[in-house]
Amino acid sequence: MKSLFRVIKQTEPIQVSSQKAEGGMISKSTIVLQELGGKYENTYVVTLLGNAATCQYYLGDLVFAALRFSTRDYNGVTYQDIMANEIIKAN
Repeated sequence: MKSLFRVIKQTEPIQVSSQKAEGGMISKSTIVLQELGGKYENTYVVTLLGNAATCQYYLGDLVFAALRFSTRDYNGVTYQDIMANEIIKAN
């Protein structure tokens, strides 16, 4: 399910190695998305991969995004990852 978010900031895309990508490299970027409402709405730091990472989003842009939440354990510590399955600028 896609939800509507406001863009807070985005990092520049970088190239990282990936066993799943053709050619062994894939673009990666991080974007900060905030739910709509007030100043203190939930905010998420989301990883963008592939073509989504190469798109430029600016402060205040409205986007529809489908987020995927996952957790993993490493050395007794639990980490949460948030990935964007899909992200589209709202008109």
